[in-house]
Amino acid sequence: QVQLVESVGGLVQAGGSLRLSCAASVRSFNRYTMGWFRQAPGKEREFVAAISWTGISTRYTDSVQARFTISRDDARKMVYLQMNTLKPEDTAVYYCAADDAVLDTPEYDYWGQGTQVTVSS
Repeated sequence: QVQLVESVGGLVQAGGSLRLSCAASVRSFNRYTMGWFRQAPGKEREFVAAISWTGISTRYTDSVQARFTISRDDARKMVYLQMNTLKPEDTAVYYCAADDAVLDTPEYDYWGQGTQVTVSS
């Protein structure tokens, strides 16, 4: 089985920065496209960012474009989300997710348990 564990989130003031990390307990980390999702209270889970299994391409939702950066370290089997210029609306539980490029399923296959990020105004 694949296990994804997010780092502890935190409380940050608006305009501040925070970096999330996700450790993947997998055999072959570079077979997975990695992504970050978030879910705010009372709202549906939404896509935040993704990085391809090759590490070549990235994709972001419009609301975090130019503020967040996703990256991966295949040697450490880690994926990161650098969040800058945080806004109160970024407050949510953030989830790390993995999409098996070998299985090639239409949805992400594995999920972390989530970590709370709170941005105060």
